[in-house]
Amino acid sequence: MKKTSTKMADLDIPELKRDQLGKGVRGKYLKHFVQGSNVVVLQPEILKAFPTSEAVNKALASMLAFAHETQVLSVRTKTATRKRLAAS
Repeated sequence: MKKTSTKMADLDIPELKRDQLGKGVRGKYLKHFVQGSNVVVLQPEILKAFPTSEAVNKALASMLAFAHETQVLSVRTKTATRKRLAAS
């Protein structure tokens, strides 16, 4: 035998009115939302250049890689300069 379906229309749930719900508190969960969220708002010019989250992530990853490489190169240059100065 098949089960009979119970749809929302079949259940006799009374509709609540606004005054039965009580007062709401504006911004009650805002602090938790901001802490647990990783949403970033982009300026319109940046949105045109990077229309998807994948494009933004790719650009930021390459920028971080470039910054890391630049830092490594500057450390190497400082070390080489010190060695040359010490040898002179």
